Amino acid sequence: MSVLVVGMSHRSAPVALLERLSMDETVQHDTATALVSRPALTEAMIISTCNRLEVYTVATAFHAGVEDVLHVLADVSGVPEAELRGYLYVRYADAAAEHMFTVAAGLDSMVVGEQQIIGQVRSAYSDAAERGTVGPALHSLAQTALHTGKRVHSETAIDDSGASMVTLGLDQAMREMEREDFSGTTALVLGAGAMSSLAATHLGKRGVDKLIIANRTRSRAERVAEHAREAGVAAEVVDFNARAGAIGRADITVSATASDDFTITPEDLSGPTVLVDLSLPRDIDDAVTERDGVRLINIESLHATLRDNDSEDSRALQQAEAIVREEVEAFSSEQRVRDVAPAVTRLRKTAAEVQAQELDRLRTRLPNLSEEEFDQVGRAVKRVVDKLLHTPTVKIKELAASSETVSVEMAIEELFGLGRSSVAVDAQRLPRPDELQAKEN
Repeated sequence: MSVLVVGMSHRSAPVALLERLSMDETVQHDTATALVSRPALTEAMIISTCNRLEVYTVATAFHAGVEDVLHVLADVSGVPEAELRGYLYVRYADAAAEHMFTVAAGLDSMVVGEQQIIGQVRSAYSDAAERGTVGPALHSLAQTALHTGKRVHSETAIDDSGASMVTLGLDQAMREMEREDFSGTTALVLGAGAMSSLAATHLGKRGVDKLIIANRTRSRAERVAEHAREAGVAAEVVDFNARAGAIGRADITVSATASDDFTITPEDLSGPTVLVDLSLPRDIDDAVTERDGVRLINIESLHATLRDNDSEDSRALQQAEAIVREEVEAFSSEQRVRDVAPAVTRLRKTAAEVQAQELDRLRTRLPNLSEEEFDQVGRAVKRVVDKLLHTPTVKIKELAASSETVSVEMAIEELFGLGRSSVAVDAQRLPRPDELQAKEN
């Protein structure tokens, strides 16, 4: 059995679909109960936010587990399985652990490094624990994920990366415009969320003469504009449907919405301009770059720049990713050792049974041995068996801790004659002699 993640997020699915799959506490409870009642699933917890829906389960088999999750999600949401398949991603075993640790650390969020997600993971885990739908596997996974998230936020400066994406985008825009600041310019900001608000603030700090704000909910745009005016920056609000005309009046446009469709397409442009897309999925159609004088900066290119440059933000991101890798490696190693423990127990139990059988035969064949002599023989046999088993059991645990490709449990069962009648082991799955020798050296 291994942990299975089936989910979708702002990276893979439109907002409208995420909204259809969004779950309140009651729906989460019913869904988790339905999941653990499926034949291939034994544990379940659900993370449901405005930007993601992820089902964490323990599956007895990969493909059967995926199908069971799909059936339940389709039943709960009313979205056909065929439609779900186009947007869902799947992670299994070590990849599932890595994904959850990355999510809890804020590295998979729209605003990299945001702290809200760790609280959402904690709530999802606590709720599932209270419902009784998590067991040892998800308890261990969730607790380690929360620990990883805490380490990332306490040991790195990743919390500042959200603002850094905005400043990085504006820095690049200034280079494209061959300017040292935005004095004498007009900027259009589409959206009124965290990234849009940050963009408006930083545009004002860099000297923009005027801000134009547009959002589907006009009242939220008005709040952003009011904050700008309080900071001494002229600002006006236009209807979202009037954004094409506003683009024509702006020197730079920043888009950071949760739109299902493109907010800006080539048809919206009337001349040269600089566009900054801070959304995932993308707000701005890449085809705009086919227009003369149109320059596009998107969040994917900004992430690549952030990762590659030698700035404090880049180092923070690299440090955060290193912590996640470290925690995944330790967690996976611990799980493999835990998984092999039953096989080691069976090995020692079998050895004890063989030892007892042989001593019974010895007592029958040598009835003249005194009790003291027989006890000495028994202790000697036990010492021999213990010494013979010591090195293999130690090496088994070492191999389990370090091996990522070999089914150690199956190897033990085959090598020591502990096989299961229902399992066929292929020879290529067993460790080669040179691999075992390398472990010993």
